[in-house]
Amino acid sequence: MDFADTLIAWYEKNKRNLPWRNTDNPYLIWLSEIILQQTRVKQGLPYYNKFVEAYPTIKDLAQAPEDEVFRLWQGLGYYSRAKNMMHTATIIVENYKGEFPTTYKELLSLKGVGKYTAAAIASFAFNEDVAVLDGNVFRVLSRVYGIFSDISSNEGYKEFFALAQKLLPKGKSAIYNQAIMEFGALQCTPQKPNCMFCPLQSNCYAYLHQVQENLPVKLNKIRSKERFFLYQIFHFEDTIALRKRPAGDIWENLYDFHLTELPTKTDLENATAENLLYVSKIFKHQLTHQTLWVKFVHLQSDKLPPFNPPLKWHSQTEVLQLPKPILIANYLEKHLKKIHFHTI
Repeated sequence: MDFADTLIAWYEKNKRNLPWRNTDNPYLIWLSEIILQQTRVKQGLPYYNKFVEAYPTIKDLAQAPEDEVFRLWQGLGYYSRAKNMMHTATIIVENYKGEFPTTYKELLSLKGVGKYTAAAIASFAFNEDVAVLDGNVFRVLSRVYGIFSDISSNEGYKEFFALAQKLLPKGKSAIYNQAIMEFGALQCTPQKPNCMFCPLQSNCYAYLHQVQENLPVKLNKIRSKERFFLYQIFHFEDTIALRKRPAGDIWENLYDFHLTELPTKTDLENATAENLLYVSKIFKHQLTHQTLWVKFVHLQSDKLPPFNPPLKWHSQTEVLQLPKPILIANYLEKHLKKIHFHTI
């Protein structure tokens, strides 16, 4: 049994029953792929179900208000995915009469659709013979075939894509691509792969040379940086002030409070304010490439300081409905249930 047949046989016995695997609808496949970028299946599945319920067709998504989509996306992170998704939905409805392009090459022209996503849609929806390359596939191929090329380099990508395309069984791209990704997710995992019961064990370079933990090679790793956020929450009667975050930083188009970014954690610890109602503890919030240290300071005031974008007063109902970073949403949920809206 060859590589592809072995993976497909394993997949038929071990695959998870996921809703986007039971359809060849390109909209539903695209939606799942966008949600699952940088997101694990367990976390992404509830979001997928919510989006399908709210927007069963791409026309529904294209017509949805931006704040409503961001509110539904809240907690998934990488909010540029949602923005690109709305843009692409509009383009497909306006320029393609609501029908997805049917080829890998055409799909690549859509905003937010990279090589992996285009290959996934082309193979799963239209059975085009094009191989997918995601983290799972890189891992499986590098370990089985002993490839030490840097997967973050252009040369490494070309080498892996050429191998993946060579291994792809013609006419079976949909099931094969699903199989190799599922194999990487469940069997050939990043840490502690299940080598003991692996059907590829006897031909796996990494297993035979005991270098599983060294593959794949990724040299261009982004270093994480620390940031220190002081949030000032202005209260007036039954309202608090929020602003819509601008482009060019994390959480674009989501709502937060008056923000001062401080240079050190010591500055954050010592920060205070006049007309003080309440000061929170310092929270640690981990993003993929950033560690945020955040303190919330509640103030009583009938006037708002100048801020860009400007702060605006919002009622409790409005605050809860606006799309917010999950850090902000969790903080408000915990506090607004316990306190009067305008008093700490």
